[in-house]
Amino acid sequence: MSTFEKLKTFIIKDMRTSHIYQPVMLIELLKNNGKRTVTDIAKAFVNRDPTQVEYYSNIVKNMVGKVLTNNRGVTYKDGETYHLTGAHDLSEFEREELIQLCQRRLEGYEAKRGAAMWEHRRQGHEPISGSIRYEVLKRAEFRCELCGISAEEKSLEVDHIHPKSLGGKDDLSNYQALCYSCNSCKGNKDATDFRDLHTKYQHREEGCLFCNTQVNERGRIVDENTLAYVIRDGFPVTQYHSLIIPKRHVADYFGLTQAEVNAVNQLIKKQKTLLDETDSTIDGYNIGMNCGESAGQTVFHCHLHLIPRRIGDVESPKGGVRHVIADKGYY
Repeated sequence: MSTFEKLKTFIIKDMRTSHIYQPVMLIELLKNNGKRTVTDIAKAFVNRDPTQVEYYSNIVKNMVGKVLTNNRGVTYKDGETYHLTGAHDLSEFEREELIQLCQRRLEGYEAKRGAAMWEHRRQGHEPISGSIRYEVLKRAEFRCELCGISAEEKSLEVDHIHPKSLGGKDDLSNYQALCYSCNSCKGNKDATDFRDLHTKYQHREEGCLFCNTQVNERGRIVDENTLAYVIRDGFPVTQYHSLIIPKRHVADYFGLTQAEVNAVNQLIKKQKTLLDETDSTIDGYNIGMNCGESAGQTVFHCHLHLIPRRIGDVESPKGGVRHVIADKGYY
């Protein structure tokens, strides 16, 4: 089979198009005699990325364009088009000299600042490994966790819920799946005030049983992540009855942030896998929480119960959690 036929078969049948990357890279190689640098290919990705255009369009309109037009009168704007004032009066020689002057100013600035001028764009943007990305997208069922759009309709990105530049951790519980549009808009349109989020997650309450456990009874903790931890219940209803508890002092499940919901769910799934491997008699689980005194809550620090179930542990398990109200489990 010829090279052409091999590539044609690959492109039609085998090439993954979950994002633009593979076809764009091949186009770059095909257009340039089969050879292209990493930087060249990266630039091709950027050129196809609408969020980059949106980002710099905002800079043109709201920063440099305003200064050159409103403050200096060097340019003027007609709709979405900028014009250089007096451009028609310049000769070709004068244009070239002005370009060279700008080029020298640019080179001088770049020499002075170096890579530091772009550092603000680099913070918190280290690549996330493919396996972690897959776990985040799988947990989100390959949908944007803000707008709900499917990965089939718009490419998804892995975002730090608590921004890394403000102290957010590289932790599965601090990642969420966002489409590129929601992720690009999040910075200035998200209603959450991230400036005190780190302090918020450090909140503990004196005298609280589960706040105290984190400090003085760490031997009880069987697993944890950045925002939550697991202990075995002190008064278990079945063997390995576990409590999944957010570290922040928060009254009940309805007060959790999305990051804490992710952290709690991560630990529930990890414990389920661990307990299944530990005890082959486990056949099912009850997962529940008590929110409010009328619902039976006695410790007012959010905690979720993971209760392993086994065949025959009660005479008739039908109804499950419906039995929190007497005689309502059977229907």
